[in-house]
Amino acid sequence: MLRSSLRIPAAGCAFLVTAAVSSAVLCSGPGEYADVAVISGARAGPGTAAARVIAHRGASRDAPENTLAAVDAAHRRGLIWVENDVQRSRDGRLVVLHDATLERTTDAAKVFPGRAPWRVGDFTAAEIARLDAGSWFGGRFAGERVPTLAAYLRRLERNGQRLLLEIKAPEKYPGIEAQVLRELRTAGWLDRAHVRGRLVVQSFSVRCVRTVHERAPQVRTGILGAPRARLLARYARFADQINPPASAIGSGWLAAVHRLRGPHGRPVEVYVWGVAKNTTTRSIRVRGADGVIE
Repeated sequence: MLRSSLRIPAAGCAFLVTAAVSSAVLCSGPGEYADVAVISGARAGPGTAAARVIAHRGASRDAPENTLAAVDAAHRRGLIWVENDVQRSRDGRLVVLHDATLERTTDAAKVFPGRAPWRVGDFTAAEIARLDAGSWFGGRFAGERVPTLAAYLRRLERNGQRLLLEIKAPEKYPGIEAQVLRELRTAGWLDRAHVRGRLVVQSFSVRCVRTVHERAPQVRTGILGAPRARLLARYARFADQINPPASAIGSGWLAAVHRLRGPHGRPVEVYVWGVAKNTTTRSIRVRGADGVIE
């Protein structure tokens, strides 16, 4: 997902809520800021507190995005939820990386100079594991690796964290929905506790989200983007969330979404992204969205 800055003073506390989980108070140390995504199970209103937080690609202001270091940085801040992006290597392994290519967040151009444009799906898992995914962010992260999804899930489990998982560009990776679900099941993430309160799977691809729901109807899902109002009722059959860019929010559209109930019988939620730099989380909630992905 595209990124813009949203800094929330972490010296304050926020409440993290999902549809099936009780509120938990999250606090960080004085003077810190959280680079965040948001997930909640409550409707916004003028009297509500500031938005709930989840670390976007991990605590990616403190550590290189989508790495285990970013997961741990979020954990140290007391952030329970993290968001990541999942793609597939040439030999069929699931890896956690946002971009379509390896160039921006690894040293692939140096290690494999003749293989531009360094598309993720053109490299084996072993080749990706050779890459430095930390030095671009800062010297102290030199040697940080692109994690496999399996390693990422183990780290979340160790830390007691929760996951908003985005399947990236599924049209490039036929069958990735079933593969992601198999990996989640193998890691124990499709049991009752995880699917009710620790996992959401989202994608920009409506077909992908529908496939995830058909294969694992117990899993909560989200569609990224701003579908036309006439399509919302159809999508609510298999999506618990509709997550648009902030620029697409209008009171009529939000009202249309909130009138619907998702596949698990609860009102469909809206989490916005692409928030303007100076927008506060409180103002987003007052406008009617359930949360922010930033």
